[in-house]
Amino acid sequence: MITADEILARLGEAFTLAPDEPDARGSAPAESFLVDGGPDRVGVIGSVTRPFCGACDRVRLTADGQVRNCLFATEESNLRDAMRAGASDSDLAERWRKAVLGKRAGHGIDDPAFLQPARPMSAIGG
Repeated sequence: MITADEILARLGEAFTLAPDEPDARGSAPAESFLVDGGPDRVGVIGSVTRPFCGACDRVRLTADGQVRNCLFATEESNLRDAMRAGASDSDLAERWRKAVLGKRAGHGIDDPAFLQPARPMSAIGG
């Protein structure tokens, strides 16, 4: 793994990087930097070494109908089977709410007990 700091240090050998409106990041995963004063920008997603979980509002619906509330989540919520069984819109909305409310405060990658999800990002469209 290459840390966000290492990426920025390597880029800094060739370019001058300045934070691009750090308050404008919101829930976006990338920290954005102006390259040589702009207008060009580069974004670095340091989800392991610079976690942004506290501001993350990202949720994914996979191609096979599963809700994944974090790319690193080991659990998914199944909407597909409910839809196929004729669930109402309000039932599906409640299932979605439960999936989102189950979002943890952090991904826990730095925890020695962390387990990789069975399906990586490439398998869910991340």
